[in-house]
Amino acid sequence: MVGLIDCDNFFCSCERVFRPDLARTPLVVLSNNDGCVVARSKEVKAMGVPEGMPFHELKERFPDAGIVAFSSNYTLYGDMSSRIVSILREEVPEVIQYSIDEAFLDLSGMESAGLHKWGEELCKKILKYTGMPVSLGIAPTNTLAKMASKCAKKYPAYNKCCVMATDEQREKALRLFPVGDVWGIGRRISRSLEYIGVNTAYDFASLSKDYVRRKYHVTGERTWKELHGEPCIAIDGLDGVTKKTIVTSRSFPDMIKDLADLRSHVANYAARCAVKLRRQNSVCSMVTAFIQSNHFREDLAQYDCSGSYSFLTPTNTTGEIVATATSILEGIFRKGIYYKRAGIMVSGISSAEAFQPDLFEYDPERSRKLKDLSAALDRINGRMGADTVVLGAQQYRDKGEDGKSVKFVNAIRRAMKSPDYTTSLGAFTV
Repeated sequence: MVGLIDCDNFFCSCERVFRPDLARTPLVVLSNNDGCVVARSKEVKAMGVPEGMPFHELKERFPDAGIVAFSSNYTLYGDMSSRIVSILREEVPEVIQYSIDEAFLDLSGMESAGLHKWGEELCKKILKYTGMPVSLGIAPTNTLAKMASKCAKKYPAYNKCCVMATDEQREKALRLFPVGDVWGIGRRISRSLEYIGVNTAYDFASLSKDYVRRKYHVTGERTWKELHGEPCIAIDGLDGVTKKTIVTSRSFPDMIKDLADLRSHVANYAARCAVKLRRQNSVCSMVTAFIQSNHFREDLAQYDCSGSYSFLTPTNTTGEIVATATSILEGIFRKGIYYKRAGIMVSGISSAEAFQPDLFEYDPERSRKLKDLSAALDRINGRMGADTVVLGAQQYRDKGEDGKSVKFVNAIRRAMKSPDYTTSLGAFTV
């Protein structure tokens, strides 16, 4: 059996833990630069507010709804997620964190008869220890477990834990579950299925396996098998998934015209790509940088451009990737343009344990020093906090109240950000 823990309205719930006065208040969390809605409490969802609605439009359409908005606080959200995972690791032999608010649990060896009671107690424990409401789905496969967690969240009668241990329970859930909400069935496949009259997960599971494989290939067949209770994806296969491309891109709080300011943003995006590469023990062979003007300002000159560079020897060091990204930027930058967005993509990703260095370009001693420097940055920033130590190219010219250069995490607009309650002693005032 497999379990899936899913936090209810995760971002909003994190904010409410330290603001119990907002327990029943409509609440939203905004994207970077306070641009649009990325998380909604159930009260806001009931109002018909869609995910992705621009914040200015939300204020115009719902001026008297009493909606409280928070800027995104990923430091708080990440720490709350870690606390929940630490509780889970005490309860089960293996936890695979699928996302910031979801984790798969390996329940091998546990008696099916007592799983529902155990699941209820686990959800109560997490709520008591962290203040975070969660839902738990338990089933023979990952796809069914994800489906069960949604049922546990939607139907109060399950008491936060839904178990699909029998064929009867599985069939009942499949009949009630929309096919478009099944994990592994995307929007395009969902439209195709609805066109032929397949509206529920049960309808999809009732199709012949040969038809599903012929029409929707191996991935569709895998989903079909999982809905029939046949595991196709090992639970440990979800951990440490290697991304084939990594992109870091953001819009700026204000338009940027100066190359030096633009360079700082691009350098920070590149540094974060390098960190993500090292976390998955990978190297990249290509870096791409792109910059864009503000398409909504038709009164201004428009300009989009990108450039790429291929490494002879793949790398994941911060110094090399940042230097390459800023060099590309200088080549594509055009004066007189007001820029609103930039980004970095690293591709050609392979394992850091097995890659082919260039015979003539590769310098073992230089490579070792760059790796040691990147490892030192990871250790210091991991222990002391993000951006404690950065490269010179990553520093911003603007200064904070302490007279020091503004950090990347504070270089975006977050006017309604909550304090870092769990990681900063200065978050609470007496």
